[in-house]
Parts: sequence; C-alpha cells; structure tokens
Amino acid sequence: MTSEPTYPPMEESNEATRDELRVAREQGDAYGHAIGAMADEDGAATARAGDYLVAFVNEDAEGMYMLEDGVLLWREAAPDANVHLEVAVADAGDGRFVPGLRVHVDVERDGRPVLTNVELPFLWHPFLYHYGGNAKVPDEGPYDVTVRIAAPTFMRHDPVNGKRYADRVDVRFEGVTFANGRKESPEGSPRGQDAPTAS
Repeated sequence: MTSEPTYPPMEESNEATRDELRVAREQGDAYGHAIGAMADEDGAATARAGDYLVAFVNEDAEGMYMLEDGVLLWREAAPDANVHLEVAVADAGDGRFVPGLRVHVDVERDGRPVLTNVELPFLWHPFLYHYGGNAKVPDEGPYDVTVRIAAPTFMRHDPVNGKRYADRVDVRFEGVTFANGRKESPEGSPRGQDAPTAS
C-alpha cells in the first residue's frame, strides 16, 4: 500500500526568503526534467507518497566505478545480473533530489517474493542522482514493486520548513515489466571485481 501524500511546507522563514524558495524550486524543476528524460529513455513509474515524489525505473544491469584503496575501479555487472533497479526521490514541495536516504525494494509476482529487502545505495549518475543497484530476476515479469524509504536521521534546517520527512514512506508500483539484460562497458578501467548482484 502506498503512503498517503503529505504537503511539506514551503514558506518564508528566518532561514528562507521568497527568492531563496524560488531558487530551490528552480533546482527541483531541473531534477524533474532529469526524471522526465530518464522516463523517456527507460520508462518510469511515479507516485506521490509522504513528503516525496518517487520514481521507479529499471534497465539492463550495468557496471559502475567504486573507490577502493584510493583507486577508482570499474566493477562490471556480474554475469548473473539482468536488471538495474533505480529509485529517484524528490521533495514534494520543491522537487529537489533528497540525499542521505535509506531506500529498500521488495519485488514480488503473484504475491510471492522475488527480491526481498534489497537496499539501494546512492549512485552518482551523469544526469540523474538516484538510489540503485543490480539484481537477478527470473524474467521480465510483470512484477509488483514496493519501495520503502526510512525516515532519515539527518538534521533539517529551518524552524518552519524543516518539518518534513518524519515518517517512513512506502510506495507500491504494480504490473512493472523489467529489463532482462546486461550492459557491458569495455571502456571502464582499471577493472575490479564485478558489481554486487541482489537475488
């Protein structure tokens, strides 16, 4: 079940002028444009829940760089990985990306679990910051996906506008078709171990 949407404040305060709130919304507009571009490329399911706008996207499993002992190493998607799960989380008030969240995903089909409690860490991306990771699923589905976002522990500025993200939020997307492939990146170097796969 998807959490009811709430409406985080966007009001002038001793921390935020009208112009500063406008700047925040402009940042949010840019992030919304990036979500739209990703949706155009790979399709996306979006929903309002709690103080967030949440988008779920999936594509072929892919590699990524990771810093290990001071060296950036390319970690190719493991041979058994066949989907990359992505969750973009924006503030429902200003539209900006929300960092520092703990995001977990459950995937099921016909009421039976396929993936359970998969944690999706923050991933830097060329145009869309998101939480994500590779996984292994039996086929394209369709699947029902539940995204869980824990109430963050980071501090919030502003005695008026800082009252947000107080509750855990659940978002359910039903009937989602998954990619079933793996994107290789021969130009990534130097190479490290394969990226982890949730199954």
